Amino acid sequence: MPINLNKHVFKGHKTLLGSKYVTYGELELPLREDLCTRANSFDWGHNGPASMQLSFAILCQIDGKETAKTHMVKFTQEVVKQLNSRDWVLDASDVIEWINTNNEKPEESKSELTLVAKQAVKPKNTSASKTRKNNVVKNICRELEITQKQLAEILEVPEGTVSSWAVKNEIPRLGKKAIEFYTQSHKNQKIVDSYKDFMHLLHAS
Repeated sequence: MPINLNKHVFKGHKTLLGSKYVTYGELELPLREDLCTRANSFDWGHNGPASMQLSFAILCQIDGKETAKTHMVKFTQEVVKQLNSRDWVLDASDVIEWINTNNEKPEESKSELTLVAKQAVKPKNTSASKTRKNNVVKNICRELEITQKQLAEILEVPEGTVSSWAVKNEIPRLGKKAIEFYTQSHKNQKIVDSYKDFMHLLHAS
């Protein structure tokens, strides 16, 4: 059953190692493979199968599977394909407006698409960002809000090993797998914490 709440937002994020996450109301957006099997993951910035899957999931969340089936292709071309950044935020109210506009008959309305995908706020210190953006180790530490020493402790490797990765600007395959596992675990913990906070507020009300 779709949850139609105008104040909720869809958020997309691509990790430095390529994993993609999409949430709605701070909870993970269901893939909806039971209703649409274009792909077994989400993506954006193009009109491929994974982008189609994201379009279907967003439209289904807001207005049900019939709307999702009807408008999935057009929504992908006009909206999801335009999400070209690693991080993006999409208001549910904008999706609702897009649906309403595209459900109107041509003779009743010729209004243009007003949906705007909000790109994530970029760091103010652009010069520092340019210096750091090409170093995968520093980017990962910044994204996880940890130091290289803490990253070494998490991966259970010597601190010098992580420093060597930073110098070479390269992480071995097993290191990437371990970081992906930690990132997913960290993300899942945030979801659990959000649920606990929600339940606490629910019981307190």
